[in-house]
Order: sequence, then C-alpha cells, then structure tokens
Amino acid sequence: MAKNICVIGSGASGLTAIKTCLEEGFDVTCYEQSNFIGGLWKYRDQDEDGLASVARTTIINSSKEMSAYSDFPPPPEFANYMHNTAMHAYFELYADHFKLKPHVQFRHKVIQVTKADDFEKTGRWKVTALDLDTNNEVISTFDGVMVCTGHHVKPLIPKFKGQEKFKGKIVHTHSYKKPQPFENERVVVVGIGNSGGDAAVELSMFAKKVYLAIRRGSWILWRVGTQGQPMDSELIRRFYAQVVNIVGFRVASKILQFFANLRFDHKAYRIQPSHDAFCQHPTVNDTLANRVISGTVVLKNNIKEFTETGVIFEETEDEIEIDSVILATGYEISFPFLDKSLLWSSNEKIELYKTVFPPKTSHPHTLAIIGLIQPFGPLVPISEMQCRWFTQLMSGKRKLPSLKVMMEDVMKKRAEHDSRFYSSPRHQIQVDFDRIMDELGEQFGAKPNLTKLFFSDPVLWYHVYFGPLLPYHYRINGPHAWSGARKAIMTVDERIQAPLQTRKLINVSTKSNDNLGMASFIIPIFAILICLIKFWFP
Repeated sequence: MAKNICVIGSGASGLTAIKTCLEEGFDVTCYEQSNFIGGLWKYRDQDEDGLASVARTTIINSSKEMSAYSDFPPPPEFANYMHNTAMHAYFELYADHFKLKPHVQFRHKVIQVTKADDFEKTGRWKVTALDLDTNNEVISTFDGVMVCTGHHVKPLIPKFKGQEKFKGKIVHTHSYKKPQPFENERVVVVGIGNSGGDAAVELSMFAKKVYLAIRRGSWILWRVGTQGQPMDSELIRRFYAQVVNIVGFRVASKILQFFANLRFDHKAYRIQPSHDAFCQHPTVNDTLANRVISGTVVLKNNIKEFTETGVIFEETEDEIEIDSVILATGYEISFPFLDKSLLWSSNEKIELYKTVFPPKTSHPHTLAIIGLIQPFGPLVPISEMQCRWFTQLMSGKRKLPSLKVMMEDVMKKRAEHDSRFYSSPRHQIQVDFDRIMDELGEQFGAKPNLTKLFFSDPVLWYHVYFGPLLPYHYRINGPHAWSGARKAIMTVDERIQAPLQTRKLINVSTKSNDNLGMASFIIPIFAILICLIKFWFP
C-alpha cells in the first residue's frame, strides 16, 4: 500500500514536497491556509495574520539559476534576479508542469499535529485541519508529515523604553507593503537585515527623511558581480568551497571584506560590524551606499527610547522627531500546531538532525521540518534536497542512524555554530549552501561523484567543479536522476545571458565571455589573494 503523506503549506518548499512524494508513488495531501500556491512570494496588498508575504517591490536575493528546482530550470527570458511576480510565476509553471495543484486543499489551516494512537508501532501522525470556508475540523492520520510553513510568519517585535507613549505609527516589515503611505514622513527603520535595507532604500525616495537604526552593523554584499554577472553564481562554486575549507572562514572573510570595502568603505560609512563577514548572515543590497552618500538614508545606532513625538538613539541624548517606525527585526521560529518539545531542547536550542528530523522521537524519519534554514545562498534547492531525502526514507530505501549518532551530529553542529556565529536566534538555522547540499546529497546518493565524472565526462566535470554550484548537479546521479541535467549545466550561461538580450547592438560584436571563461580568469587571482592573506593572517 502506498504511503500517505501530509504536506503543510504550498510555498516553495511545499510544492517540491508534493512533487517528490509523487515521484515515489505516495498519496499526498497538502493543506494550504490561503487560496493560492507560492507562499510568501504571492504579493497581497493586505497583511494577513499567519501568512508570510513580500513587499510589492521585493526581488529575490539569489539568482534564478542558483534558486531553481533541480529538474526544472526557469524560463531563459526570466530576469536573473526575479521580481516576486516572476518568482511566483515560476512556481505556477512548476506546479502546472508536475500537476501538483490537485493535491492541494486550499483554505485549510492545520491547527494540530500529534502522534497517532499507534505511533510507537507505526510512526503515524494525526493531523487536525480547520476548513476555513465551513469552519469544520478535518482529522486525518498520515504515515508521514512534511512541515513546509517556513520561518517568516510570526514577526519578532522588540520592546523599547517609552514605546507605549509614542503617538506615531509602529509597524513590522511583515506588514510593510509599499512606501506611498509614508510619503513626506520622517521614518526610522530598525534593523540592517535584507528587509531593513530594502525598506530604507525604497522609503528614501518617498519619505522626508529616513534613519536606519543599527545594532551590530553588517557586511553589505551585492547582486551584480564581475562583468555584470550574478554575484552568487560567481562566488558559490565547488573550487572556492574547497579553498575555504583549507584556509578557514577567517581568511575567507578577510577576502570577502576586502572586496566589500572596494565597493564602499564600511568603516567610513559607520556600518562595519565587529565580527567577520562569515560570522553572520550577510545583507544583500546594491543601492544602500548610494542612498547613504546622497544623504537620503542616515545611519544611526539602535533606538534607546521613544518619546511622544520621536526617538532618542543610543550614544546620544538628542530627541529626533519621527512620524513612523518600521521594525525590520526578523521573525520568531514558530510552529504552533506542533509540540514544542519535538524541535526544541530544554535550553531553547533547535534540535534537528541535519536540519530536517527531530532525532528524539521513536520514528524520526516520519516528521520532516522542511526549509527551516537560513543559507549563505539560495533556499529552494536545499528544501528540495530535504524533501528528496525524506521520501527515500519513507520508501524504506534509506535509513536514519541511531539516536546516539544523530545527537552527536546535532551537538557537533551546534558547537561549530557557536564558535563561528555571534549569538542570535536566527543563526541557529544558518547553513553554508555548498556544505548542506553535499551533506544532504550524501544521505541518499544524489551528491555528484566527481572522481567518476572526471574520467567518464571531463567536460561536465570541469563545469561541475569550477562552475556555479547549480541545483542540477544533484540530478546527474542518484534517485530520480534527470536526463536533462547535463544540458542544463552546460547551457547555464545561455540562460543567464538570455534576459539581457533586449536590444540589438549596432556595429558592436555580440560575443561575450561566458561564466566559466570569466571564472578561469578570476580563479588564479583568487588563489594569489588567498596566499597573500594567509601570509598576513597566519
């Protein structure tokens, strides 16, 4: 009899969860609280409690080829950094191509997931969902559950001294949709993460004045790299990853900081943090420095306290009159339908084996937490790898190790995190894209065999080793290998260039360097820099 799987949420992770279950012949039911697929990438004017959503102008921070599903490249004409409408269109294409929508029950909110009466014997789960149209509860039992609701649902709202007496508006970026309501206002944006940087830049074109309040500072990275190519496809490569493993994150951070400071001096702009670049999640913003040097965004320390009509920033006693405050302060990790003890340790640390499975349950492979990660790189391919691993376990083709082995891995990873990142709830889920993709791929045989590839297809090996670390690498071999993987890898530069070909050049050669040709120029320079910096920072 086919396994019966429940998927919670039909966003980027939920869609690939459905698809991977269908690949294994499972019966799958997806409960979706809204009436659409795509999760937070479906823009809506109105904020809705319990649902994540982007702002009207949000553009993804990872490029389309790096962010793709492993057997479904985005259309060539789609922009390299997709606007939220294009991102949602991609999900619609994916859902239609693999016929996923018939498995989604829209307007069903999951309110409880508990162990079934026979859990100790079978590992099954009882799922209670509320039909939002009829207000009736639907109770079903499933062989496995995939939680795909993400971690951008419950806003983290800090408390400041005197906040209750402030007469202006205070909103979280979860509710921020567009800048027009703040036109001609004096606005403080609190937080220098991606949403805070985006909000400050956008508001600076409408507001009278924008202050960006920062606690720790941040290293600012950029989307557009050498020769105008996507930056992430330049940086995230197997060769570079192996070099970083050799020299360590401290040296790698110095290199990244060197290039970041070439764009603008972080210390002179008073945005430089005390920690290194690879010790926090980076902020991606191509425009912030321009707005700061133009005086339309003013950087300040964090808010010390509110007054009735304004704020006082730390390190000063001066009150600045403010009309509105936007809190770009992140989100709480919350799964209200699950028993907290399943995911959290007694000291409030997340305990998931290789970012997916709660190790201390009797049948840990039957409950998968998908997408509870914050990668240095794209999220979608990692979620897909997690789903593929889950289905291999549920089909009995793979097995998890013992509790002892899983907990040793959890504790080892926690120690590595604590030694590398500054203490912050969000850094509990921080991962390196290259490492987690290979680690997940190893669990079910999808990691590309470079040695075998070197002898069987040296041209492809070159692209896999020196080129961008693409999701398609993980369909070369392993379960449900894709016959189109090689072509997708070899033609990636064509798809990167395609959306740029919007105008015919006159009397100018149209020949351009491809991504790998550019890499062959960058790699020796990168190696020389590493040698020099390794000498400077032994």
